[in-house]
Amino acid sequence: MKTKRHAKILELINQYEIETQEELAQRLIEAGFNVTQATISRDIRELKLSKVAGHHGRAKYAALAAAEQPNTNKYTRVLQDGFVSREMATDLIVIKTVSGMAMAVAVALDAMEIPGMVGCIAGDDTIFCAIHSEAQTYKVMEIIDKVVAGRAE
Repeated sequence: MKTKRHAKILELINQYEIETQEELAQRLIEAGFNVTQATISRDIRELKLSKVAGHHGRAKYAALAAAEQPNTNKYTRVLQDGFVSREMATDLIVIKTVSGMAMAVAVALDAMEIPGMVGCIAGDDTIFCAIHSEAQTYKVMEIIDKVVAGRAE
């Protein structure tokens, strides 16, 4: 449950300009997670979230640690927990996830900064990953397969 909650937190802070722990807790509760202020505080610490300036000059939560260390265990766990299957479509990879996990898995994939991957678009249980070329698509799929299998380098 903690991994799913962490994935949801990352999804929420990327989707909304969340300014307070109370706002984050409310959004998690709306998403079906039973959380307390203490849980939110602990999650923020574990995810190494920081406050940064938002679009309107107000402080918002952001995952700065992800930019510094993209292959952290949290992203690997999100990918492993949410991944169902993948299929190549020329210079796209279509990834199927557990229902409701596509956004979190897409955030994890983007944060991993896999060479050749341009970016991801996510729905509820499907992700389209744009790849620079068909040749790189095979390399990206190999990296994803290794991470999912727990053999990431």
